[in-house]
Amino acid sequence: MAQIIYKVEAFWDAEATVWVATSEDVPGLVTEAGTIETLMQKLQCIIPELVLLNRVVTPESGSITFQLTSHRQEVVEVAP
Repeated sequence: MAQIIYKVEAFWDAEATVWVATSEDVPGLVTEAGTIETLMQKLQCIIPELVLLNRVVTPESGSITFQLTSHRQEVVEVAP
């Protein structure tokens, strides 16, 4: 049986200065962190909890895989 990969999207909120993560594959997932590394650590804890709580997987499932895709846009000045 093929392993399901749960897709997570993250974007940089410049106003709040945090990375925000959401997922259509993981019901209820919305979290934020100041760095992408901290966000990944949070996701490693939150995603297993949410998929169990929402009965997406069972405790017998073992491990799960998620893919984090991040988006960040910046404006830079071009020197004359």
